[in-house]
Amino acid sequence: MSGSITDQLGQLMIIGIDGFSLSAEEKNFIVQNDIGGVILFSRNIQTADQLRDLCDEIQSLSSQQKSKLPLFVSVDMEGGRVHRLKPPFTQWPALGNLGVIDNPTISYHFAKAMGLELFAAGFNLNFAPCLDIFNNPKNQVIGDRAVGTTPATVEKHASALVRGYIKSHIIPCVKHFPGHGNTLLDSHDELPVEDSNFGALEQRELIPFKKAFRSKADLVMTSHLLFKNIDPDWPVTLSEKFLGPILREACRFRGVVVTDDMDMKALTKNYAKDFLPVKALKAGADILLYCNEPASPRIAIEAMKKAVSDRSLDLAKLQNSFDRVNNLKQKIVSEL
Repeated sequence: MSGSITDQLGQLMIIGIDGFSLSAEEKNFIVQNDIGGVILFSRNIQTADQLRDLCDEIQSLSSQQKSKLPLFVSVDMEGGRVHRLKPPFTQWPALGNLGVIDNPTISYHFAKAMGLELFAAGFNLNFAPCLDIFNNPKNQVIGDRAVGTTPATVEKHASALVRGYIKSHIIPCVKHFPGHGNTLLDSHDELPVEDSNFGALEQRELIPFKKAFRSKADLVMTSHLLFKNIDPDWPVTLSEKFLGPILREACRFRGVVVTDDMDMKALTKNYAKDFLPVKALKAGADILLYCNEPASPRIAIEAMKKAVSDRSLDLAKLQNSFDRVNNLKQKIVSEL
């Protein structure tokens, strides 16, 4: 990537937009700040033709950006209740159904078929699959979004799902690291606190993620959970301990780390909006995700620029993030 560090900061962000097409203000912000990608939701999708036009419009902005890199055109599409594309698009079942069938070949074809439909619509990245283990029946946050209730079941299907998406030219993002299956609180509203120690995570939650990483998953999403017996000070998204020694070393992950939505109340109820992006990058995140609040990406960009200016962000660490994002985008280039 060329240009100064400040010019490239937008590459470390994926942002939401408001409507069925880009506004002039949104186009200008994406181009001027070299934003790395866009995430679409149900509010952005009206018809199949409109969706394809919107994805093409987003991707066309890369020619006006400094980096000239393709944009991540992403969606949060798991199947079941997390389902952004309505009819006439295929209505996919929840992952929990795949666990009941318990045939990894079917899981592979499920992800491949969904991925081919997403690719045809103009997407290149899907924030799926969930690799959470549904080990607490009271956990309605995850429920049937998980493939199963045991590490062995989720591990078995993790590889199949990742390989299916990759085969369809869609970058999968495994989530919610290190595992959201035991929580009762919804991090959209509150900061969940977990009792598990590292030994318990190694024997349970981390197993499907390690399998996915060996199956060439290049993207992982962090969870906004606080594990008080591992890092009592910071939730995973902001934790150097989780994103360094645990993810990079113990799990040997070499790909791109993306945060869950930085505007979720698990974070914003506890930390200032201009603090969060800098802390997440310091902890080891490569991409900041901003889904729903138009002002937040602007706050984040200014906070990141200030942190670069006053040297509170390590420039070598930032360069490593740019390099990882660039390497992942080269896979998009190969499919264009």
